[in-house]
Amino acid sequence: MVTAPPAAADAPIVRARSRWLPADWSELPGWSTDATRELWPALQRGCDKPAPGWEGVCVAARGFQPGNDADARAWLQARLRPYRVEAPDGTIEGLATGYFEPLIEAQRQPRAAFRVPLHALPDDLATRKPWWTRQQIDTLPAAQAALRGRELAYVADPLDALLLQVQGSGRLLLSEGNGTRRQVRVAYAGHNDQPYKSVGRWLIEQGELRPEQASWPAIRAWARSNPKRVQELLWSNPRYVFFKEEPLPDPQVGPKGAQAVPLTPGRSIAVDPQSVPYGTPVWLDTTEPLSSTPLRRLVMAQDTGSAITGAVRADYFWGWGKEAEAQAGRMKQPLRMWVLWPR
Repeated sequence: MVTAPPAAADAPIVRARSRWLPADWSELPGWSTDATRELWPALQRGCDKPAPGWEGVCVAARGFQPGNDADARAWLQARLRPYRVEAPDGTIEGLATGYFEPLIEAQRQPRAAFRVPLHALPDDLATRKPWWTRQQIDTLPAAQAALRGRELAYVADPLDALLLQVQGSGRLLLSEGNGTRRQVRVAYAGHNDQPYKSVGRWLIEQGELRPEQASWPAIRAWARSNPKRVQELLWSNPRYVFFKEEPLPDPQVGPKGAQAVPLTPGRSIAVDPQSVPYGTPVWLDTTEPLSSTPLRRLVMAQDTGSAITGAVRADYFWGWGKEAEAQAGRMKQPLRMWVLWPR
């Protein structure tokens, strides 16, 4: 929450983990060239759960549909003001990473290569804290008995199951027992209260990857080259995530983020809510993964994550599918941020 309302138009806004300094629209790199009209679906979804102080702007946003990008920018500039985000110590540069919603082939029953289960919450999760580790789930009869009958579906690759757990949700292209195929979403339901350990960090510590190589594509390549060590890799992360199955009536709608509204590919980000509140438009100044191509666009703060902490920090939602996985898995770029806030 804002600690106090600004005393004057040029006063900074101070939050728990950031400070916002008033800026001019001309300071936002690439502001005039963004396809700003594309923000509107994400903006209107964000207005379903508006940030404090946004009620009036959201009423107007629901009744407006920009005809073009210039209309969208003019509407925003008339109602909002930009602020540069910096850390309490004055640091203005941070980190942009990416995430996505996996799309994975699955079977309702175990057959052929599809032997890796995705589990619903066990009945005794609330009475045993912390619950069994990932290694114990794979090896202890008592842990396996507690999960018997809680299988939602089966995937073929244990790294796919881990990826779903790391991302927190995903889509399954599910083959049912009657031969039909459909997409469903598996959403986060809880975890085993064990600490999260990055498998990429484990590979770095093992001397298998250099820090700049630790991406999901590189982790998958290492696993293909070292099949006998995959179990060791998986067990290095004791956290185990449980899911709940949800229907997917509209495949073009993303999963719900921490703001409890659906995410929009390319227009939603995860933030530290102690730096930027959910429902805030954010101007990003970063680059595409593994390139110097600018990535400058207006997005909505609509999600968070355990690794998303600090003032100038954003996790960019790429969408779903293989291309989104490739982009998100390689994204680790310098970042500057501005927020737009009601006048």
